[in-house]
Amino acid sequence: MTEPIRVLIADDESLVRAGFRALINAEPGMTVVGEAADGAEAVELTRRTRPDVVLMDIRMPGVDGLDATRQIAADAGLAHVHVLILTTFDHDEYVIEALDAGAGGFLIKNTDPVQLLHGIRVVSGGEALLSPGLTRRLVARLVDRTPNRKVNANALARLTQREREVAGLAAYGMNNDEIAESLFISQATAKTHISRAMTKLGARDRAQLVALAYRHRLVDPPGAGSPG
Repeated sequence: MTEPIRVLIADDESLVRAGFRALINAEPGMTVVGEAADGAEAVELTRRTRPDVVLMDIRMPGVDGLDATRQIAADAGLAHVHVLILTTFDHDEYVIEALDAGAGGFLIKNTDPVQLLHGIRVVSGGEALLSPGLTRRLVARLVDRTPNRKVNANALARLTQREREVAGLAAYGMNNDEIAESLFISQATAKTHISRAMTKLGARDRAQLVALAYRHRLVDPPGAGSPG
């Protein structure tokens, strides 16, 4: 039997937490393992409960969600934890900061419940939860904001041509099934290539792989002939 997806909820509003808790616990294959009212508590509970996904609000008192995400992403012992940012602020700068902090995805709080549950599943599997258009626009800006965040040239040279291709397609917002269809390979093979590219480039998750793909021009940035 498949283990349920373990979710930690971090939000300073108790009613919001209660709503998310009821929604998630009612969904087969998911369970809430803890709740935090601020970023510091979220980090502490993440270390204690080891969830698969942290639903992280951005605006919280004290340590905010972005700082908490950075702390979680920087902890080697929490490498399996994926952060899904939730906010009422639908602005590019928050998405950029969330990705920069190490988040695996970004959703607005008024997202349909079905989409929220889908987002949890996507992020728990290591996928980047961003639409193709949003990915291209925002990650390109992230590249410009953080030019110092690059991998060693030797690591980049170790990528095979196929690994470069799948990293580029991931940067266009494609999931593994879409990459497999595009390259006429199996979904398992696409997943393997993504995993190897992440390992070689030192990407913590798929969102960081996407950022590195733009940063090292494995894919053209928006306005340079990219599709869509």
